[in-house]
Amino acid sequence: MTTMTIPGVLPGMNEIVEAARGDKYASSKQKKEYTDIVAWTAKAARIPHMERIDITFRWYEPNKRRDKDNIMAGAKFILDGLVKAGIIKNDGWAQIGDISHLFDVDRHNPRVEVEITGTEEARDS
Repeated sequence: MTTMTIPGVLPGMNEIVEAARGDKYASSKQKKEYTDIVAWTAKAARIPHMERIDITFRWYEPNKRRDKDNIMAGAKFILDGLVKAGIIKNDGWAQIGDISHLFDVDRHNPRVEVEITGTEEARDS
């Protein structure tokens, strides 16, 4: 198992939708920015390439204002960032096994802890 920590709070579904409805380039800019942050975080953590993974997201929010389903939308940036960093080849069914989400509040240190466990060879999708 390998762990990486993404500091701060990722955009949730509400922010993603709001960006998509605004400036036609805002959504693309948002996706690139947060995907890049995750990719650089993964590279800094020296996570090795894996064929297939199980992944657990531990979302530490500064408060309970955002709904859990809204928070989980940030997983898109994380999975795409792992692909961009070369940790996994793709984020399809063949490379991603089980996905778990856990939630807690940390007012002083909001973050996402990502636990990645290599499983077996990639499966056909």
